[in-house]
Amino acid sequence: MLTFRKSLVAAVVLITFVVLLRSAHSSPSAEPAVLNTEETVYDTSQAVDEPPTSQKEDVQQQPLRPPPTAPLRERLRYQFPYDLESRFPAYIWQTWKYTPASMWFAEDLRPAEASWTELHPGFVHEVIPDDTQRHLVKYLYGSVPEVFEAYDSMPLPVMKADFFRYLILLARGGIYSDIDTYALKPAADWLPRELDLARVGFVVGIEADPDRPDWHDWYSRRIQFCQWTIQSKPGHPILRDIVAYITEEALRMKKKGILKEGKMDKTIVEFTGPAAWTDAVFRYFNDPEYFSIEPGSTHNVTYEDFTNQQDFKKVGDVVVLPITSFSPGVGQMGAGDLDDPMAFVKHDFSEACHACGQAELYTPAPGPKRSSYGDLGKPIALRGSGSTTAPTKTRVH
Repeated sequence: MLTFRKSLVAAVVLITFVVLLRSAHSSPSAEPAVLNTEETVYDTSQAVDEPPTSQKEDVQQQPLRPPPTAPLRERLRYQFPYDLESRFPAYIWQTWKYTPASMWFAEDLRPAEASWTELHPGFVHEVIPDDTQRHLVKYLYGSVPEVFEAYDSMPLPVMKADFFRYLILLARGGIYSDIDTYALKPAADWLPRELDLARVGFVVGIEADPDRPDWHDWYSRRIQFCQWTIQSKPGHPILRDIVAYITEEALRMKKKGILKEGKMDKTIVEFTGPAAWTDAVFRYFNDPEYFSIEPGSTHNVTYEDFTNQQDFKKVGDVVVLPITSFSPGVGQMGAGDLDDPMAFVKHDFSEACHACGQAELYTPAPGPKRSSYGDLGKPIALRGSGSTTAPTKTRVH
């Protein structure tokens, strides 16, 4: 038989349980809106020696590892998965013959290198020397050995420098920028504050927009995308494609015995440089795997979508910046000055970089654009990147 004291205790326990249950299901208070700042846009928690994303523990069911005989792109997709909704990693990657701590580091490059650290205090800023790049590629791509084989077989330093920027961004993401570039604004200010960065995974700028009839005498593509500064989340399909393309072409030429200086059947600009890079970007824009394209449609994204561009444009998860953003002050092709609000990075085209084959030498119009890549040659017709006249697609906005 229940006593009065036992009944009272039971009532208190019951009331406490009900109160706790209701509080657990109460609605959380609304959170204030958050602007795009370095803390909210970039993931500063990552370390350089963090294992690849595919090796992290995850409570969700993981796809089976593809066999070694699977297509290269499939294995790269597995090893470096793409998470659009993740934050941009807070990495800045640069390459040079020596680290800034070395007495051999070129003095004229120190102000440019320091500008990236000064404007990005919360970032991991790494200048990878030549003798370290090989070991890093071997570590990151150990599960995809043909990628390392292709890198290790490159006959010229400029080709390795080109390839390395794509490799490091595919594996780790962040920002790659040539050692002779100056950061004019922090990366958190590159994109509009109102843009949902959970829907942006890649940022690229326009390098050249030669709106003249003889453009093919000076450039390899009617619109060329910049490769001296690139921002990406790890695993982006554009990077996966360019890495696979360069790997396949390198091993093809190696098998034929022509992966040697002066023997290759591709110019460097078409193999690892701006032409190959521009083609990869346009291939992505016109890939039905990632964009809704009606069956039988001939409409595609072309240079016409970006010529005379003055502001940013978004194509799917890619933001394309105008020529002013990464090429301010060049005095041609509609580029603004260094004090333009859209000027983010200045490329100095250092003689030190040019001497070691890691930079292009810019000659303003009407003279030709010369390059450490050698003769650009005639453009290769490719859907979207050359002087095509296909209608534009409405997804560019």
